[in-house]
Amino acid sequence: MASAPVRLGIIGYGIMGERLLRAALNHDPAVLTVAGVWDPSAAAMARLKTDLPQVVQIGSASAVIEACDCLYIASPPASHLAYAREAFARGRAVFCEKPLAVDVADAEKFVAEAGKSGGRGGVNFPFASSFAVDQLRAWMAEGVTGDVQRIDVEIGFMQWPRPWQMDAVSWLDARAQGGFTREVGSHFLFLARRLFGPLSLQGHSIAYPEAGKSERSVAATLNAGSLPVSVSGTVGETDKPDHNLFRIIGPRGSIRLRDWSIAERQAKDGSWHEAADALPNEKMRPLVLQRQLNKVAALTHGQAQDLATLAEAAEVQRVVETILRG
Repeated sequence: MASAPVRLGIIGYGIMGERLLRAALNHDPAVLTVAGVWDPSAAAMARLKTDLPQVVQIGSASAVIEACDCLYIASPPASHLAYAREAFARGRAVFCEKPLAVDVADAEKFVAEAGKSGGRGGVNFPFASSFAVDQLRAWMAEGVTGDVQRIDVEIGFMQWPRPWQMDAVSWLDARAQGGFTREVGSHFLFLARRLFGPLSLQGHSIAYPEAGKSERSVAATLNAGSLPVSVSGTVGETDKPDHNLFRIIGPRGSIRLRDWSIAERQAKDGSWHEAADALPNEKMRPLVLQRQLNKVAALTHGQAQDLATLAEAAEVQRVVETILRG
């Protein structure tokens, strides 16, 4: 007998909430439907009414939780755990935006609570469903790199927040919940952890040149399993709004993920060549989100899936928050 469609409730209609909502509206309705959306901002709800008038607007967070089978939490990070705890208490599954929280101790307590109660939870690190990451895995399996020796991660931004995030500048450029290390760096730390093993921070430095603002540069060294990983991030040193590289280096050659979605391998002459099916992120993102939503449905039904776990997200968060403390 086929499972009933998962009713997805959404808290937060910012950039991430809108992206996943649009993906859910385009998803197979036999798999997943949208129960409704709530955002505490009247302006956000007005925008939702204009953008997507067919979507049910719900009057409170508790009402969204009541109406859904799985709660997607796309609000600012400090609010995540309160919503997630309420959803678990009502027997709902939870799909949470990263970071899981900003309070490491409370996040780890939450993970332990979920383990004891059997709470069904995952975190939205889309590299868990990335076609480009599949390609990197395939190249490594084929022996393109040989035994991997190290990982280099570079992230850079023309400005922070990025141009499409300016509506959320009040928290995205503040130290309490914002900054590019949490918002972007965490994705690549998750990827290193997922591919190569548990993270252990070895050293780090961070710069806060503007009073009250988030970081403008970061450097860190860590291990993922036994592999050394170097991370560097800057604001204002590139003319690209958002640029990133995740490079996997071995004795036979190097491969990398570029700008979120493009898998590349290095030729003997040093040049880089895209995978045949590579797509820029704006075209690849909707495809990846469809994969994520299939896994959200599986999570809700208690079926096997490989979304980022609560424990993985808490591990990444501990590393990020340690870096941010300087």
